[in-house]
Amino acid sequence: MENQAMTDTNTQRPALPDHLSIDPRSPHHVAAVFEHDIGIRFNDKDRFDVEEYSISEGWIKVPANKTLDRKGKPLLIKLKGFLPLNVYEQSLLSRPNHSHQS
Repeated sequence: MENQAMTDTNTQRPALPDHLSIDPRSPHHVAAVFEHDIGIRFNDKDRFDVEEYSISEGWIKVPANKTLDRKGKPLLIKLKGFLPLNVYEQSLLSRPNHSHQS
């Protein structure tokens, strides 16, 4: 029985936090979340370049073109939305095809 319970907890996906960052040095980085695909819909458009987000505050941070900060990391800009930020888990079957973006 214990082995079955352990495998059930291993297959569960972690809850998506209100504030998440892909930078491992950030206090908002949750490594377990990145083991699964995450989709982010911002202003009614799917985004694939998000570095950090806050659902409750309604913003995302994305790289500012190829501009780098003094440490060589991408310079991030904060975008606030006029529609609610929607963060969801993607399954492998529902992954969008990136080659047909407009």
